[in-house]
Amino acid sequence: MTPVHDLPPLREVIARHGLAASKALGQNFLLDAQLLARIARVPGDLTDAEVLEIGPGPGGLTRALLGAGARVTAIERDHRCIPALAELGEAFPGRLRVIEGDALEIDAPALFEGKPHIASNLPYNIGTALLVRWLSAPWEPWWQSLTLMFQREVADRIVASAGDDAYGRLAILSQWRSTARLAMPVHRSAFTPPPKVMSAVVHIVPGDAPEGVDLGILERLTAAAFGQRRKMLRQSLKPVPGALAALDTIGIDPARRAETVSVADFVALARAVGAAK
Repeated sequence: MTPVHDLPPLREVIARHGLAASKALGQNFLLDAQLLARIARVPGDLTDAEVLEIGPGPGGLTRALLGAGARVTAIERDHRCIPALAELGEAFPGRLRVIEGDALEIDAPALFEGKPHIASNLPYNIGTALLVRWLSAPWEPWWQSLTLMFQREVADRIVASAGDDAYGRLAILSQWRSTARLAMPVHRSAFTPPPKVMSAVVHIVPGDAPEGVDLGILERLTAAAFGQRRKMLRQSLKPVPGALAALDTIGIDPARRAETVSVADFVALARAVGAAK
């Protein structure tokens, strides 16, 4: 197995294969080996652990994950990157599996016997869709943890607390049965080409789902509440059967607005609505 520091520089690999980040595919390449190694350490010890990576591109984060001892399954839609990834597989025999295809169409859980970590510099155009899919799946989830790069604005929405400007449906989905934290900010200059926005790595670890809470009810409540976030709950929650009575049951003032209601209170509200059915 070739040590990571003996591999040719990523810039050389990119130049040799004539690769350029595709705006249509939401690509921005990370080349800083030290930064990539820091990201690979976020999930913890990856020695012989299975890791799923979406959109590896020329393989910058892939290198770091392999260097951390992981066994990586990489899903890459861009056929131009496959030869570069194949070279990386040769340097780490038996530790890198590359699947060419669209991550939105591939049945990722079926690729693993155990529970992988997911670690990715996600393409910006599919990142939120994949996150929502992973968080909405039946619980307990098929993954151990999520270490994901997002635009900073999206990352802030994932980790926001009640009262924050970024607080909304994505925060509740990310936190009602998981722990989400901002692992590190990443400056736009770290990417090639530099995007117009800053980025950040988010780390999410699943927890136990609260008893008596239906995800469908929670989603209807948050959609109504944040769909009209400037309105009081007594107005915004009218379309959800049983919601106004549930506010009274658990003691939430109907004159409050959605952004002031904590994740725990939305969970309690969903439980009360479900129990009244």
